[in-house]
Amino acid sequence: MKLTGKKIGILFEADFFENEIFYYKFRFPEEGAEIHFLSRLWGQPRLTFLGHEYRAPMECWESFENMSDEELRSYDAIIVPSGMVSDRLRYTEDVEKIPPATEFLKRAFAEKSILKGIICHGLWLVAPATELVKGRPLVCHNNLIGDAKAYGAIYTNQDVVVDGDLVTGRSGGHAHLFAKKIIEILSEPTQ
Repeated sequence: MKLTGKKIGILFEADFFENEIFYYKFRFPEEGAEIHFLSRLWGQPRLTFLGHEYRAPMECWESFENMSDEELRSYDAIIVPSGMVSDRLRYTEDVEKIPPATEFLKRAFAEKSILKGIICHGLWLVAPATELVKGRPLVCHNNLIGDAKAYGAIYTNQDVVVDGDLVTGRSGGHAHLFAKKIIEILSEPTQ
């Protein structure tokens, strides 16, 4: 139980990669972590999202919108998963404003005590706020290497890359390596 007392938030939307999300759903709690799937609920008490590969349904009842700074700081890690989740979360009603999910991510990046995990196409959520990864080594899906470089990031050809409070993974198929690294970092004794 390496993660007893730890709290992990996983951003969530439709077209999620089931194998990855279900892995996190069981793997992190297996180590004692409390996990929360966070999304935009559009004024609803809960929404059911369908997965990408198998159309598996999964319910979400927690939102990152209007989360207080105090509640945000109660998280030890915030994860942006693979697949189409980040593309769907990039939606904004007002094209003059940064998407709410990217604003939430910016707030998480401002908290150095929170470990940020971005895997595969999760990097898309950073597009409206490239300053979050500019000059930082990271890995992403092979299809996004050009995007990462355009963001000013330092593409690193490894399955998992750690840069301080940022952990990145190559693809949803590497979720087990990505999660293993997050577990390892969160289980390190704090100074």
